[in-house]
Amino acid sequence: MTVVTRFAPSPTGALHIGGARTALFNWLYARGHSGTFLLRIEDTDRARSTDENRQAILDGLTWLGLDWDGEPTSQAARADRHAEVAHQMLAAGHAYKCFSTQDEIEAFREQARAEKTSTLFQSPWRDVPAAEHPDLPFVVRLKAPRAGNTTLHDAVQGDVTWTNDQLDDMILLRSDGSPVYMLAVVVDDHDMGVTHVIRGDDHLANAFRQNLIYEAMGWPKPVLAHIPLIYGPDGKKLSKRHGATGAAEYQALGYPAAGMRNYLARLGWSHGDDEFFTDEQAKAWFDLDGIGKSPARFDFKKLEHICGQHIAAADDAALLRELQAFLAATGAAPLTDTQSDGMVKAMYCLKERAKIFPELIEKAHFVLTSRPVSPDEKAAAQLTDVSRGILRELTPQLQNASWDRDTLEGVVASVAEAHDTKLGKLAGPLRAALSGRAVSPSVFDMMLVLGKEETVARLQDASN
Repeated sequence: MTVVTRFAPSPTGALHIGGARTALFNWLYARGHSGTFLLRIEDTDRARSTDENRQAILDGLTWLGLDWDGEPTSQAARADRHAEVAHQMLAAGHAYKCFSTQDEIEAFREQARAEKTSTLFQSPWRDVPAAEHPDLPFVVRLKAPRAGNTTLHDAVQGDVTWTNDQLDDMILLRSDGSPVYMLAVVVDDHDMGVTHVIRGDDHLANAFRQNLIYEAMGWPKPVLAHIPLIYGPDGKKLSKRHGATGAAEYQALGYPAAGMRNYLARLGWSHGDDEFFTDEQAKAWFDLDGIGKSPARFDFKKLEHICGQHIAAADDAALLRELQAFLAATGAAPLTDTQSDGMVKAMYCLKERAKIFPELIEKAHFVLTSRPVSPDEKAAAQLTDVSRGILRELTPQLQNASWDRDTLEGVVASVAEAHDTKLGKLAGPLRAALSGRAVSPSVFDMMLVLGKEETVARLQDASN
C-alpha cells in the first residue's frame, strides 16, 4: 500500500501552530514511508474563506519547509462530485429526503427538552415512500443506526466506542442542493486515495458520523490517527493569551524553520529520549505509535533551546538565506552584498548561543554597521579618557602585528600588563570601539573577521 496523507486546513484564519503540527505529522509520515503528502483547502464556508487566508496557509507551510505533492485542491470546486455521492446514497436507500421545516425541528427539540429526552432530531420523513413526498424544499439526510454501538480503531487513541443513539441523521445536502462539509471530507479523502487521516482529536466525534458514509458507499476506510491538542504552559488550550499562536508570527519573531519542525515534532511525539534531531532522522523515526494520548504543553523556553541548537548546527550559507527571508518577512531592509559577505565570514562566532534571528543580528552588529561606529549608551560608557589613551597606544602595535589570534592576544595582553590591568579590563573598550555594543562576540573574533585595516581604523575613530 502506498501511503497517502493530507493536510486539509480551512482558509477562515491564519495557519495556527496546532495546524502546523498536524501538517508536520502528515508530512513526516508520508515522507518517511515514501508516500504522498497532499494539500486540500477546505473552503466550503464561502462566507468566511478568504484568498488572503489561503495564501497565508501556503506561505506558512512553505516557511516551515513542508512541501506538498501536486497542486493544492479546493474542496468547494468539487461540490458537484459531493452532491453526486449524496444522490447515490439516496438511490441506494442509505439516505432520504426530509421536508421538515426549521420551525418543526425546533418544536421537536423544545418538546424533547421538556420531556428530558434526546434533542437529536428524528425526522418523520425517514421511511416515507417517495410517492408520498410533497412538492416542497427538502434536505437529504443520512440514515444513521438508532441502536447498538460502533467501535472504531484509532492508531493513537486505541479502540473508541460510540453509542449509535448519539448519532443523528445528519444532513448531506442542504435545501439548495449544496453539500455539507462532513460529506465533502469523506468524498475527497476517498477520491484522493487518502490512506491515513492524521488530525486533531477534536475531530474524533466526527469520525463516527463520517464512518457511516464510508459504510454506506462500501468504500475502504483510512487508518485514523487523532492527535491530542496543544495546551499552553498553564494546561489550557493554546491561545493568544499564551503568546504567538500562528506560524507567520513565529517566522516574524525569527525562529528558524528547522528548529520549529524539530520542536513541533517533539510536541506530542517522541523517539526515546531524543530531543534534537534532523529532518532525515525525524522522517526515519516518525510513526503513529510514538504519539501520546495526552495533550502536549507548549514550552517557549524549550522551543528557544532547540532553535538555538539548530542555528549552531546550520550550514552558514543556508542560515544566511533564511536570515534574508526573515528580514523580508518583517519588512526590514535586505542585507547588502558587503553585509552578506561579512555575515558569512563571521558566522562561526555568531551562531553559538543565538536562539532566534534577532539575537543573531544583534551579535552581528559589528559586521552590519559601518564607520564611524556609533556606540550605544552602555558601550559609550566604556570609552573613558583613560581607555581611549590605552587604545591610542594599542593601535600602532596592532598595525605592525601579524593578523592571527595568538599574536593579537599577545599584543593586547602586553598593553594591559603595561598599564597594570587585566586583559578583561580592556575587552570593554575594545568591544565598544569595534562593535558599538557592550555585548558582542569575542574581541579577537571581531578583529579577525574585520581584518587589520578596518580594526585599526575603528580603534583610531574611538580613541580620538
